[in-house]
Amino acid sequence: MKTIQFSHRIEQVGPSQTLAITHKAKKMKQEGHDVISFGAGEPDLDTPEFIKNAAIDALKKGMTKYSPTSGLPDFKKAIIEKFEKDNGLKYSSDEIIVSNGAKHSLFNAFQVLLNEGDQVLIPSPYWLSYPEMVRLSGGEPVFIETNESDRFKIKPKDLENKISSRAKVLVINSPSNPTGVIYDRSELEEISRIAVKHGLFVISDEIYEKLIYDGKKHVSIASLNTEIKNVTLTVNGMSKAYSMTGWRLGYLAGPREIVEKMDNFQSHATSNPNTFAQYGAVEALLKGGEEIAKMRDVFETRRNLMARELDKISKCSYVCPDGAFYFFVNISKTGMDGARFAEKLLEKQVVAVVPGDVFGSARHIRLSFATSEQNIMKGISRIADFLK
Repeated sequence: MKTIQFSHRIEQVGPSQTLAITHKAKKMKQEGHDVISFGAGEPDLDTPEFIKNAAIDALKKGMTKYSPTSGLPDFKKAIIEKFEKDNGLKYSSDEIIVSNGAKHSLFNAFQVLLNEGDQVLIPSPYWLSYPEMVRLSGGEPVFIETNESDRFKIKPKDLENKISSRAKVLVINSPSNPTGVIYDRSELEEISRIAVKHGLFVISDEIYEKLIYDGKKHVSIASLNTEIKNVTLTVNGMSKAYSMTGWRLGYLAGPREIVEKMDNFQSHATSNPNTFAQYGAVEALLKGGEEIAKMRDVFETRRNLMARELDKISKCSYVCPDGAFYFFVNISKTGMDGARFAEKLLEKQVVAVVPGDVFGSARHIRLSFATSEQNIMKGISRIADFLK
């Protein structure tokens, strides 16, 4: 058989470790093992019934054909209302694009913004798909290292030190995956000043916006002033807050000329997002406030429980997450790196976690508390036993 010469782009990209861990844990469960999985990046709660019913009703009415590439007008209208109500941001329909998940929105943005060699500044730890998307788009990821003592948030001087003549985009993820930390208004103001000064585009990933705890508030960087809004692409979606991961619906708002290019790119890559799923998403955005609040309260209770249980383990430390549903746990006192720790933990105690090296830190593991309180208690107890 002839040797296949793959593209240089795909040879640079590794598989998703979070999905790999989740799949391995599910396989072990199917084989009869009592696996506790802290790997999943999705809510374990079901999609609310009224959302499912809206999609079912759309199916029954025959809403199964092509729709506009950039999203149904009704869905765009609901997104526009959401941005104005929740974030103080005003957009028109041609400044909004709906894609097959927030991940797809991010990928499309990198595709239309980056040329070969353009640099994208990414705070580290980072969501593992950012650098891979950048590489697939011909760009070069440049990581801005952060410290636990700063709650994993970038300092202005560290951001400025990473800006070169090739720097084009800055990625902000608040609340963050994997750390769960959020940027407050004053921190975002300083970041926006630097971005505008150096002519950077900002991609603001706000997918966990609704999952914030302790009464803290989310701030969209684009809402600070007109200058930063004009260079910011705000990404959000239905997966996390509405427990709609499998529906694959995300959206992006930004400058009209960029959104037009994304629409053109998407029309050739995937065409429109799922038509009948969008009808369910309209209901979610318009009527989902109460359900979101209930789910957020469940996650906050689980976060507090996981924190209490982790506090009992002397060899583990963490920065308490403000949002999302992850703990980024420092396990360096164990003498193992994250990959070794995760491998041995699954082997010895059948507990699945994600090694931190895929997020930029081999000193950590990521634990998701998007699982039951019973699983949290049992899983953290097993980790304690493993470390004994």
